[in-house]
Amino acid sequence: MFRRFTLAGSFLLLLMLLPSWVWAAGQKATELVVVADTRGLSGLNLYLANLYNENLWLFATWAVVLTTVLGVGLGVIMDFIMKRTGIDLTSRKIVEH
Repeated sequence: MFRRFTLAGSFLLLLMLLPSWVWAAGQKATELVVVADTRGLSGLNLYLANLYNENLWLFATWAVVLTTVLGVGLGVIMDFIMKRTGIDLTSRKIVEH
């Protein structure tokens, strides 16, 4: 019985590894360059696309800063809306009726 499970497990393992073997059979891409297409862009989009193409570290820094600022802004706006509807999220007191 154990031998059947071992044989079946080995067969399933080979089936799972087959796609990776097929993909690994091709030639390696040595001259792969990833760039953002800047045609038709203007303003902030053009700046960010050029920044991505020229300085990836500064682009990543801007992405982290902008994500943080937008997240905090969304949190403040939602807190304001929830306070206006009567839900106070800043109070830690549990009120039971």
